[in-house]
Amino acid sequence: MLRTFLAALLAFAALATPPAFAQELTGTLKKIKDSGTITIGHRETSIPFSYLNEKQQPIGYSMDICAAIVEEIKKEISAPNLNVKFNPVTPQTRIPLISNGTVDLECGSTTNTLTRQKQVGFAPITFITGTKLLVKKSAKVKSYKDLKGKTVVVTQGTTNERIIKALSDKENLGIKFLNAKDHGESFLAVESGRAVAFSMDDILLYGLIAKSKSPKDYEVVGDYLSYDPYGMMYRKGDEDMGVVVRRAIAKLMASGDLEKLYNKWFMEKLPSGETMGVPMSPMLKAAIFLQALPE
Repeated sequence: MLRTFLAALLAFAALATPPAFAQELTGTLKKIKDSGTITIGHRETSIPFSYLNEKQQPIGYSMDICAAIVEEIKKEISAPNLNVKFNPVTPQTRIPLISNGTVDLECGSTTNTLTRQKQVGFAPITFITGTKLLVKKSAKVKSYKDLKGKTVVVTQGTTNERIIKALSDKENLGIKFLNAKDHGESFLAVESGRAVAFSMDDILLYGLIAKSKSPKDYEVVGDYLSYDPYGMMYRKGDEDMGVVVRRAIAKLMASGDLEKLYNKWFMEKLPSGETMGVPMSPMLKAAIFLQALPE
């Protein structure tokens, strides 16, 4: 009887006391704790998600969400004075810089796709958009079918590039393509007349128009050519980091703070004075409701 009692007592103690390794930091969280620094990857022209203000500081909807994630990481690793470093990324470099450890958390306007999930981990969806076309009103382009034989600019490394090129091949449109390194350069190609259209997520196109010298000269046209749910990226397979990221975003969603951030960047005036005027879509409202997981 005594032997049975002791065995039961030891078994209970094993269940009641978490193993030592459960308290140890791993992966990205350990890297951040050991270095005292978290490196945020940001975009420079993805308005209003992640872009540079007049002081060349990264701001935007995604940056505010990532600030909440950073606060959650500080609590998780007991590092209230954690240093935050900012590292610019482009569509071409964002995934490699996450994968090789240069960037710990990417805060931009990246579409979560099954192909990309082979390389990186994704946070919950915080925005939903799709591919459309930015054109000058004078071009009289209303659909991708109007682009036959014309020149279209694309930002390299984006899902939009793949989609419009596939449409051109499928429907024998013979579209000529210009490749740009970022969205600012793509917009400039349309502004200067080197391209008749820029294929990109519609919300980013509205942001570029709002910041342009003459917004009334441009329009966003066509049906949606794709479904593009945005999410922050972190290193693939790093589940401890993923849990902290998901917890931070779930708190924003459940508290209503994410909707406040949305209104700040999409309904109210931007720091530079422009207004996007884009109400939250029913799809995003549904995504927020479904992803506001309890702790």
